[in-house]
Amino acid sequence: MEVRVRVIKVNDDLEATEKYIAGHLKVLESYGVTKVTSADRSWTANPNTYLILFESMDDFRVLGGGRIQLRSKGFPLPLEEAIAEIDPSIVGYMEQFDDLEVAEYCGLWNSREVAGYGIGSIYLMKVGVAIAGQFKMKKLMALCSPATVKLTMKVGMEIVESLGQNGTFFYPKEGLIATLLQINDLDNIPTAVDIERQFIFDLRSNKVNKTLEKGPKGEMMISFEVNFNSRN
Repeated sequence: MEVRVRVIKVNDDLEATEKYIAGHLKVLESYGVTKVTSADRSWTANPNTYLILFESMDDFRVLGGGRIQLRSKGFPLPLEEAIAEIDPSIVGYMEQFDDLEVAEYCGLWNSREVAGYGIGSIYLMKVGVAIAGQFKMKKLMALCSPATVKLTMKVGMEIVESLGQNGTFFYPKEGLIATLLQINDLDNIPTAVDIERQFIFDLRSNKVNKTLEKGPKGEMMISFEVNFNSRN
C-alpha cells in the first residue's frame, strides 16, 4: 500500500475536507461518541485551520489525519469550549496568548484499514508536531484519551497539571477521561524521546520525501508533501 501525507489550508480542497470529516465522524461513532466539540464542523470557517491528510495513492481516499487549529479572534480552540464548562480557569489560562500564538492539534483519526501498517496514534502525533513547527507559535496543545497520553508524551508533550484534576477532565462524555497536554518548546521539543525527536527533525528538514514503514500487516510506502506556506 502507498499513501501520501499532505497539508492543506481548510477548504482549499473541499472534496478532501469532506472526506476527512466523514472519516472522523465514522470513527467517533464506532466508539459511541456522538457529541464532541472536535466533531463540530464550525472549524471550517476558521481560516487558520490546517488539515493533515493521509490519503491512499490508489483512489485518494482519506485514511486518517488531524487538524492544527490556530487560536485567533472569534475562533477559540475546541479544547477551550470543552473545558470551560468543567474548569472555567481555562479562560484565564488562554489569555496569555495573542492571536496565532497557540494551536490545538485535534481531530486525529485513522481507519482500521491502515492501523496495522505502523501509522497509528503516535505516528499521527509526531507528524503533527513536525508540521506545527512551521507556524512559529509558542505552544501546541491537545486533549488526549488515557490510551494515548503516554504516546503523546513521547513526542514532547507535557501534562498541564494546573488545570482540571491535575490535567484531567471528564470529556467527551461522563465516564470518559481526557488529559490536557502541551508542548512548551516546539523548536527543540526537549522532553521527546530521542527516536521520535529525530523523526520530527528529519521531516522538518526534508518536507518532501518518501519513507517505508513496516507493521504487522506489512509494508507501507509513505510520500510526504508537507512543505507549505503557513498563514497565507
